[in-house]
Amino acid sequence: MALEIWHNPRCSKSRQALAYLQDQGLTPEIRLYLNAPPSAAEIRSMLAALGLPAADLLRKDGAALKSESEDAIIAAMAANSALIERPVIRNGDKAVIGRPTEAIDQIL
Repeated sequence: MALEIWHNPRCSKSRQALAYLQDQGLTPEIRLYLNAPPSAAEIRSMLAALGLPAADLLRKDGAALKSESEDAIIAAMAANSALIERPVIRNGDKAVIGRPTEAIDQIL
């Protein structure tokens, strides 16, 4: 699997993560996840690469969902991709949430 970023160009942290990758000479596959929402299966795959429970991939505005089941949280994120924390960077079978940007080094 290629280097991939779930990116929101309107988010400064997401732009910083993309610039960080590009400054290292890397060209990730850019997924504008708000325009092309990931399926529940893709979210599960990303969570496995992250090694995190679904609640840890929720943005702050999804905090009310944190007490829900794993399946319910994933379904909510698949239905409303704006609930997904950003940026998420995947390199093969490993992934990180790129906050802070230096966290990306863990998968490069």
